[in-house]
Amino acid sequence: MFERFFKNRYGYSRWDGTQRIDGLDADDILKALSDDYLENGNLQQALKRLMQDGIRNDEGRQTMGLRELMERMRNQRNEQLNRYNMASGVMDDLREKLEEIKRMEREGIQRRLDEKSTDQQQQQPGGQQSQEGQQGQQGQQQPSASQSGQQGQEGQSGGGDDDLTPEQKRKMLEMIARRKQEYLEKLPQDVPGQIKGLSEYDFMDDEAREKFQELLQSLQQQMMQQFFQGMQQSLQNMSPEDIAKMREMIRDLNKMLRERQEGKEPDFDSFMQKHGEYFPGVNSLDDLIEQMQMQMAAMQGILDNLSPEQRQELQDLMEQLMGDDRIRVDMMELAQNLEALAPMEQVRTRFPFRGDESLPFNEAMRMMSRLQQMEGLEDQLNEARRMDDLEAIDSEKVKQLLGDEEYQSIEQLKELMKMLEEAGYIQKKGNRWELTARGIRKIGQKALQDIFNKLKRDGFGRHVSPFRGIGGERTDESKAYQFGDPFLLDLEKTLMNAIHRRGTGTPVGLEKEDFEVYRTEFTTQSSTVLMIDMSLSMIYNGCQPAAKKVAVALESLIRSQFPRDNLYIVGFSRIAREYKPGDLIEMSRYDNEQGTNMAHGMMLSRQLLAKHHGVNKQIIMITDGGPTVWYENGEWLFNWPYNHLAEQQTLLEVQRCTREGITINTFMLEDDSWMIAFVNQMAQINHGRTFYADKNNLGEYLLVDYLNSKRKIIA
Repeated sequence: MFERFFKNRYGYSRWDGTQRIDGLDADDILKALSDDYLENGNLQQALKRLMQDGIRNDEGRQTMGLRELMERMRNQRNEQLNRYNMASGVMDDLREKLEEIKRMEREGIQRRLDEKSTDQQQQQPGGQQSQEGQQGQQGQQQPSASQSGQQGQEGQSGGGDDDLTPEQKRKMLEMIARRKQEYLEKLPQDVPGQIKGLSEYDFMDDEAREKFQELLQSLQQQMMQQFFQGMQQSLQNMSPEDIAKMREMIRDLNKMLRERQEGKEPDFDSFMQKHGEYFPGVNSLDDLIEQMQMQMAAMQGILDNLSPEQRQELQDLMEQLMGDDRIRVDMMELAQNLEALAPMEQVRTRFPFRGDESLPFNEAMRMMSRLQQMEGLEDQLNEARRMDDLEAIDSEKVKQLLGDEEYQSIEQLKELMKMLEEAGYIQKKGNRWELTARGIRKIGQKALQDIFNKLKRDGFGRHVSPFRGIGGERTDESKAYQFGDPFLLDLEKTLMNAIHRRGTGTPVGLEKEDFEVYRTEFTTQSSTVLMIDMSLSMIYNGCQPAAKKVAVALESLIRSQFPRDNLYIVGFSRIAREYKPGDLIEMSRYDNEQGTNMAHGMMLSRQLLAKHHGVNKQIIMITDGGPTVWYENGEWLFNWPYNHLAEQQTLLEVQRCTREGITINTFMLEDDSWMIAFVNQMAQINHGRTFYADKNNLGEYLLVDYLNSKRKIIA
């Protein structure tokens, strides 16, 4: 029993960024682009803007667009530029490290002197100590500075250290310490000079010696890594075999780059089998050249952001760290070959650092490399925006530089077209994408949802009618069977009627009075023309998108819920024309013209409705102005603001519609006093209704009215 209750287990934890929410689907994508598409009728433009702006669905899941991705990257880059000072930070950091090493050495020297004085005092308590004790103390206090050949040793007179008295040893140590202090004071001020001097110096303090060796090794490693990303040790720590192997690699690399310059095809695979450890993540010669270019560009970026004096100082330091003259020559050739194949001018190296915080040399290299990669990624994003080619973006680079969220957004944008195509919403025709019939229906459903999303539950339903009839869908109500009714038998009530009549027992005998059948719901058929004002004022007043959305939604509503109804779309401006359902969704502002030809619109609508013999016929007209076009001398003429002939011809068409039983409902989007008077005349003639609607609520008013003007019949 317990297994049944605890079969499914669920764990809950605080959100830490590692959890993954399912991404957007094709419906989310189509929904996001539908408003843009409805407004402009251009799928390519809508898709392009979607990639620019991104997507956010109703549950809050978001795919960032290219615009936001670029903004995030620029903010991150500006944060670094506003924080750090590259101009002096790198060399100042090296000077600080060297000053710290010299301070540690001076303190170590002084500590040795203090220890010597203390030992001497301990050796002569009260003035005398045994000779054995003196010799033991002397052996323990041999200073490491005695290893320095250029500065003398701690006791070179007579027969050696054993022949020196403690006082002589103390004076010898003081002399060595004084010479070392003088040597440290006389070191050059420039960083290369200090590093060269300390390289030749024999440290008395072990910690200072280790600190300097670490700095030297780090600088050598970083210097070599500007060329070879896989360098994991400095030249100083390399064995002769390691150095020989690296020289061979540089020579082979130069040979391969020369062959590429000559138009030959170098044997890249053989090179990587032999030297691949120096170039992790490289799959082709082009990758190798790009990797080395970016590494060298990082160093060049540091140099370009220094003053001329600091730049020369760092260049001297780099040459000094190279050590081996043969390696230095080979590296100079390598730099020339790379410049020939991948000019450094193609990579941005100077950045406007504005901060105060300094960076160590290795961090500065990483910072410059990151900034340059951001420049390259920005170029990719711009190219993707211009060419509509998201494949130009390196997703892994986005992940590396910006993060997982941005990476997921790029991957989803790349899958956007594929998802829409697999869902059957779009298809490729030539070089263009087009909506399928399914995609058009989906956009119509979205428009319908937008229009009804403010209505209360049960605020609308099928077409209502006070009349009763037969046919249609079955309801849950039943009634006694009458001749001619559809035989939709309610078996349960029929049997119960027989049992009540005859009592229990078998067999159950049925009489005609026992039979009950389900009532049926019948909906009347309606023919509707939706007349949409296509004059330029509809665009200027911002009414066109709302009117188009209503047309699409109404068409979707009728096709899905009232398939027997007839709907026509008529657009009217200087002249009127019919739009087929397939044309409707492609209708854009470019279809709008000057003029409001209501007379022609009603004439065309009346002709379309004359094809049907039903009694329910109506015209739903959406407009923001009165008639400004009339027919004279065989052509349509335009005048603004008003013309009495345009009014007369429009009212004449209203009378003709009225005689043919066509109801005209008008949705007026402006409250001009002349317009109010004119549409009131129309209503008096036709007995239709006029709604003074806000363009933002137009759909709600119109579709609710359409639904309420229908009739429901219970048989």
